[in-house]
Amino acid sequence: MAQRTTEIIVGLFILAGGAALLFLALQVSGLTFKPAGDTYTVDAYFNDAGGLGPRGRVSMAGVQVGQIREVTLDQETFQARVVMDISAAIDSIPADSSAIIRTSGLLGEQYIDISPGADMQSLADGDTFYETQSALNIERMISNFASGQGGD
Repeated sequence: MAQRTTEIIVGLFILAGGAALLFLALQVSGLTFKPAGDTYTVDAYFNDAGGLGPRGRVSMAGVQVGQIREVTLDQETFQARVVMDISAAIDSIPADSSAIIRTSGLLGEQYIDISPGADMQSLADGDTFYETQSALNIERMISNFASGQGGD
């Protein structure tokens, strides 16, 4: 009987450990079971999207305000089109704000940082950021420097 109790306790311990690992994996990957809540969609066009991808972070003043839905190539302008879902609670982003691709740390993930403007009108569902700044491409900078195309 004591052996059976020990086996049950060990089994429960292994199940709890598996559940904890699943929880940590979901937290690290950014996946959740809860719905995202009410959002509205805005677009931005970049010459170089760098390492942006779906579920990437969109922040403003260091606070996450949304996430990237998709990154595609616009066939007309040959620019990267980034579609973002912004939380409906953040409904007063000035229309002249700019979207900048930044890197978290030296070698960290890339995300979009919204730099607010001063316009009295706010971005609405389906609007586009007209001022953007593409990702900093270190490999291209090193290549240009090495080939003497670094500029004056």
